[in-house]
Amino acid sequence: MLGLKLRELRESNGLVQRQIAAQLEVDTAYISKVENEEKPISKIHISKLAQIFKIPEKELLKMWLADKIYELIIDEENPLDVLKSVQRQIVQNTINQDNKKMAI
Repeated sequence: MLGLKLRELRESNGLVQRQIAAQLEVDTAYISKVENEEKPISKIHISKLAQIFKIPEKELLKMWLADKIYELIIDEENPLDVLKSVQRQIVQNTINQDNKKMAI
């Protein structure tokens, strides 16, 4: 998901892979593999990519994390059930945190 978005952003900004690679101080082959979803982008590059493409870093971080979660659960039995279970845990944790704040 993120790799395809990065390609879209690069192309819409009229940049070539070599230019992105130079700004990130990586080789062009790495950028090609990222864009082709063959290799994940390292989190350390997210901030610089957000600056290059003039988009909120949070947007790229969200996609980066979604890719990580996807890769972690996709081959598991019932990945959607796993994701729903995590969602319930997050909701419950958020409610508990809100209740603690209100008690203070």
